[in-house]
Amino acid sequence: MTGQTINGTKRPGVPMLGPLTPIHLGGIPSATDQTPAAPTEEPTVAAEPAYDPIAHAEADRIRDLAKAQAEALRIEAEGKAEAERIRAEADSKAKDIAAERSRMRLEKEQADHALRLAEATQKREAIERERLEATRVAEAAKEEQDAAAEEIAKADAKWRSYAIWFARVCSVVALPVQMNAFWNPRAPWLLAAPLMLEGGSWVVQRGAASAVANRRPLWHYRTIAWLLAMIAAGINLWHGINAFDPATAIATAFASLAGPGVWDLHEHGRIRRRDGVLTRRETKAKEAAEKRAAAERAAREKAAKEEKAAAEKAAQEAVDKLAKDREQLYPKVWEHAKKLAAALGETTVTEAVWRRAHKDVEGTDPGDSAEAQNLRNAAARRLLDARSDAPEKSVWKAQEVTTNAQRAIQVKGPRGGSSYKPIPPRRTKGDTAPFHPVAKALAAEAKRQSNTAREDS
Repeated sequence: MTGQTINGTKRPGVPMLGPLTPIHLGGIPSATDQTPAAPTEEPTVAAEPAYDPIAHAEADRIRDLAKAQAEALRIEAEGKAEAERIRAEADSKAKDIAAERSRMRLEKEQADHALRLAEATQKREAIERERLEATRVAEAAKEEQDAAAEEIAKADAKWRSYAIWFARVCSVVALPVQMNAFWNPRAPWLLAAPLMLEGGSWVVQRGAASAVANRRPLWHYRTIAWLLAMIAAGINLWHGINAFDPATAIATAFASLAGPGVWDLHEHGRIRRRDGVLTRRETKAKEAAEKRAAAERAAREKAAKEEKAAAEKAAQEAVDKLAKDREQLYPKVWEHAKKLAAALGETTVTEAVWRRAHKDVEGTDPGDSAEAQNLRNAAARRLLDARSDAPEKSVWKAQEVTTNAQRAIQVKGPRGGSSYKPIPPRRTKGDTAPFHPVAKALAAEAKRQSNTAREDS
């Protein structure tokens, strides 16, 4: 087989070793079975096309374009893959950052919660300690009070017991002399008299104790008790001196008075404690505190009076200075104000009188006058001169000249029209030239500045 030309390239054909013969399935054919093949004609080979550089260049261009497109697609794919990778990394980092922030926020919340728990625990423990301390202090104070009350109760009980026993002993000492004084063999019943005296004194003393407990008056009980005790003491003294010796008389008389006296001292303490009477030391301390408070109160009152006097003096000096200044600075107004105050029955020039006098004389309220208005107007003119383009010329004069220059018969000014009166005063169309635009602008600006100056003044 001969070669073929493909895309301008001639490719070799398959070599032929002989004529093609069919192979039978029964075996290889014998020589007798072979028949001579008919002669074949040689195939005609097509003419090879000539070399085309344009087609070759176009093919190269297409091939290069395909390579470029493939490279562009590859680069685009790689870029997309890189972008996806970067985006994935960014998302991963963002997720990691978010997770880290969440973790940190959780840790902060846990720390804050732990701190709050610790603070709450500390506060609770502090409150508990304060409560325990307050309870301990209260218990200690109560124990001290109970101990003091128990001690006072023991002391009172001992004092009462000692007073009773002392009174009994005194009765035992004083009673024999009284019985000896009343002894009469013919009237033995007189021995009941000493018992009546001593017993009567004790009965009355018990009545005084009952009056103390019931908060009743007890002066009469104490008076009767002391009267009986003095009678018994007088009997002992008289009979002891006559029948025995002075020592016996004095001792028995003292016993008659000492027993009821000691018991009366006991009852006197109970009365003072019941009525809340202060002791001598407490009375002195109270008197000293009252003296200190009175001295402090007197000092405060004195300081307040001095401050008030100083304030009144300062106020009067201020009033006098104000009156003097007004008299010197505003003599006319002051004279009129004094006349007005006398007419209205005022002893001094009051503020209302001064305002009315200033209004009558100056025509304005205090603080304003014609001179002040002139000063404000002059200041407004100076301000307009400073704002003008030509400081050497007066704005007011420029406004007046400009206005008068533009004013004609038909133009009315602030005081009316022009003083020129034609004879006859007759108007015709076009007898006045129209204003120039520049003149209109200048007139408008001058009017605006004039209005501004009036508003400022």
